[in-house]
Amino acid sequence: MRNLFVATLLSMIASSGYAAGIRFFVIPADAGGPALQAVVWTPCAVAPEPIKVGPYRLQATKDCPTVGDARPLVVLSHGHGGARLDQHDLAETLADAGFIVAAISHPGDTATDMSRTNEASVFVERPNDIKRLIDYMLGSSADVARIDARAIGFFGFSRGGFTGLVLADGVPDFQHADIPCPDELPICKLVREGKLPPQQWTHDARIKAFVLADPLDAFPTAPTVAHIRAPIQLWASEYGGDGVLPETTPALAKLLPVQPEYHLVEGAAHFAFLPPCSDELAAIVPRICVDGQGYDRAAFHNEFNRDVLAFFRAELLQASNSNAAR
Repeated sequence: MRNLFVATLLSMIASSGYAAGIRFFVIPADAGGPALQAVVWTPCAVAPEPIKVGPYRLQATKDCPTVGDARPLVVLSHGHGGARLDQHDLAETLADAGFIVAAISHPGDTATDMSRTNEASVFVERPNDIKRLIDYMLGSSADVARIDARAIGFFGFSRGGFTGLVLADGVPDFQHADIPCPDELPICKLVREGKLPPQQWTHDARIKAFVLADPLDAFPTAPTVAHIRAPIQLWASEYGGDGVLPETTPALAKLLPVQPEYHLVEGAAHFAFLPPCSDELAAIVPRICVDGQGYDRAAFHNEFNRDVLAFFRAELLQASNSNAAR
């Protein structure tokens, strides 16, 4: 009966036919950290329209009232020097399917603020930023009454994938990690000299399922991931890039104590996990927009977004139903 109930819920959400609403907001500074620039996508009953936000081209309706109740929540964490809109196509796909999706720009490691991008503090604060985002969404947000707190998922790309592994109860070991790291960067110098101080890492058991795309892998041994038990969908590009070596994500897949749903994307480099770029974005940062000859990023994202949605549907609805039955 339980499987039939979950299947029915999946069918209801699959046929819901929502559109994506979008709303920008700021999470105030508090004892946990500075103000966070945030965005939320929600199920909306109004047809989306093209929106230009800086170099991004979005398909959503601004400030649209959220439709429905008991919505699963997915939080997003961008990569090195990224921003809250980096995975906008995935967020739109999830909101179209009935999810609430929230993202922040990580202070000190964003496109507009790279002031601490190579300091140890950024790696420590990233998981705490996501915890603060979840706290806000469940405590003070306009959608608090519409979120199912039992059904929270996480998506992270690159350093965002690192962030997710920490939140899932991983404990990084930079000293032994296989990460290209030049000595002129402060964190690299500390690691090389064995002077990186012990860190307090933020874990969050409220997150029930994780999707990680080409994560920066500071988890080189079994003990560093020994306590990770949540279901994971793990994506690896064939060629890697931006500090992620091609061999590290497959190695991580073998280390994880619970076998992940693993996908190797042939012909892809690291930035293929970002949506196809607008002409304006390609002119500003071409390195994140150019793929290998013949690689079709748009076609890949149709498949990628579909598979991520299917994973979150299965895992988060199962988590919600299982907790309700207790």
